[in-house]
Amino acid sequence: MRGRFITIEGIDGAGKTTLATALRAELARERPVELLREPGGVALSERVRDLVKDPALRCAARAETLLYAAARAQLVDERLRPLLDGGTWVLLDRFVDSSLAYQGAGRGLGIEQVALLNDFATGGIEPDRTLLLRVQPSVGRARQRGRDEAPDRLEREAETFFATVAAAYDELAVGEPQRIRVIDAAQPAEIVLDAALQALADLDSSRP
Repeated sequence: MRGRFITIEGIDGAGKTTLATALRAELARERPVELLREPGGVALSERVRDLVKDPALRCAARAETLLYAAARAQLVDERLRPLLDGGTWVLLDRFVDSSLAYQGAGRGLGIEQVALLNDFATGGIEPDRTLLLRVQPSVGRARQRGRDEAPDRLEREAETFFATVAAAYDELAVGEPQRIRVIDAAQPAEIVLDAALQALADLDSSRP
């Protein structure tokens, strides 16, 4: 039986990594689960991650979009498809929706154009379920400032940029309510985890 493909989305500071780690521990009680991140997850994609996050580098919007798509293509080919075909559930911290929101909307390149590029990059693979962590941009920025690390290139964008990204995520959720489940990420971590588990409860009994 094919594994399930679950993605976690949201603006920076929404708590994606925290949820992904906790969710993996819970799901792994009953099945094989692999947690991956974007960009990254395989050697080539991790090198791309270093490029796109480096605040010392200037990266044009189209170049940024293509780099993310290239990293994604390698991850799908090298890890994602083989894991799913082998029956493993895959949790992925960001996927195509991130590019639609950040580059399509935030960078103004157009969601349809970025979607076409990523359809080519991924071979059309889609998540069985996407958990969208919704949080106000001001809350996300405050959480970022509380981290013991310097902000990367994207994290240095203005709050208006993240407001645009957040609005784009909301539009995507409205367009695909069956796939994208919205969770209030301003709640305590344990409540967010419980809501995520509820949003995934039907995947065990859905299509083979």
